[in-house]
Amino acid sequence: MKSRSDPVLSMVSIATKAGKVKSGEFSVEKCIKEGTAHCVLIATDASENTVKKFSDLCNYRDIPIYIYGSSDDLGRACGKPFRMSLAVSDAGLSEAIISKIKNAAYGG
Repeated sequence: MKSRSDPVLSMVSIATKAGKVKSGEFSVEKCIKEGTAHCVLIATDASENTVKKFSDLCNYRDIPIYIYGSSDDLGRACGKPFRMSLAVSDAGLSEAIISKIKNAAYGG
């Protein structure tokens, strides 16, 4: 479980409160296909099929995709019990989330 002070999950929470997060398989897939997703997060405990499905969808449309946090972490960040996938539909918030993911990956 990620810390409550995780900066990536904090940004996801902010994006959710701003109404810029879609969660759940069908909503995320729709967001990607409509071209409104600016980044996608997949839970670390998602199935291989889920990871492949969203990776293929995102790669085809040049949408950044990251595997980050457990389904409980992602769900808590967007006020749901658990979520395997999230799409952020705001460019600025997506950039902030991606920046925080990259900082976390490089220990920054």
